Amino acid sequence: MTTIPATIDATEVMLAGQGYVASRALATVVFLSLRLGRPLFLEGEAGVGKTEIAKTIAQALGRRLIRLQCYEGLDSASAVAEWNFAAQMVAIRAAEATDGSAPELFSERFLIERPLLAAMRPQPGGAPVLLIDELDRTDEPFEAFLLEALSDFQVTIPELGTICAPEPPIVIVTSNRTREVHDALKRRCLYHWVDYPSFDRELAILNSRAPEATQTLSREIVSFVQRLRREDLFKKPGVAETIDWAKCLLALDVIALSPEVISDTLGAILKYQDDIQKIQGSEAKRLLDQVKKELVPA
Repeated sequence: MTTIPATIDATEVMLAGQGYVASRALATVVFLSLRLGRPLFLEGEAGVGKTEIAKTIAQALGRRLIRLQCYEGLDSASAVAEWNFAAQMVAIRAAEATDGSAPELFSERFLIERPLLAAMRPQPGGAPVLLIDELDRTDEPFEAFLLEALSDFQVTIPELGTICAPEPPIVIVTSNRTREVHDALKRRCLYHWVDYPSFDRELAILNSRAPEATQTLSREIVSFVQRLRREDLFKKPGVAETIDWAKCLLALDVIALSPEVISDTLGAILKYQDDIQKIQGSEAKRLLDQVKKELVPA
């Protein structure tokens, strides 16, 4: 198990060691979250690296990653624990067939752990990293339920009572901001908006995640994607799409971008047909001409 970094610089080095190129501001808030034991609330567009930061922290610190993927209709039972009714029925029938004594149905034996309860349990490598992903997909009642977990690092199961974490988990909460998350929950967290990276940082990210690409191709990819984000698109490509596109181009043995290659591989960076149709053909050539005109050889 790796110890918590002692400085912001050490935090940057720790993240970079796992291939995550963080801005100074993000490294600072991660450092503070780890040192102070405060949950970290990350907002930003999809694909900018919010989920990845939790995975990176878990890998870097040698901790277990526990992920609660949020969705509409998520309730406390699905997030904390559920009773294994099938196993309970089998136990009842087995008891009836033998001595007839009633088994203890509401015990740990019949409990199915879900992410929040699992995060409160002691782990061999230290407190786990609890990723509460895309919280904005849930509703306000579930947010209110989370307040207990994030305030006191405990969950309550009516049949068993309150279970407290012996060591608070490292909590990362993400939101794509499809709706506003309540202030009461945000107040319990350190907050950071994860924006699209600058050209230089996105190039550094691509160099880290797709090192096989030449600098010429990497610069063209990053520049083209950054220009795409200025277009009127339904869904702008994130850093994840930049990396995916680079890997697709490498698989095709592409050395440099061309309008034909871009049109053939747009599905790697744009996920809606209307956006693809808007960029195909002459529009792809126009953007590529601007990229090649402005890029200075590395």
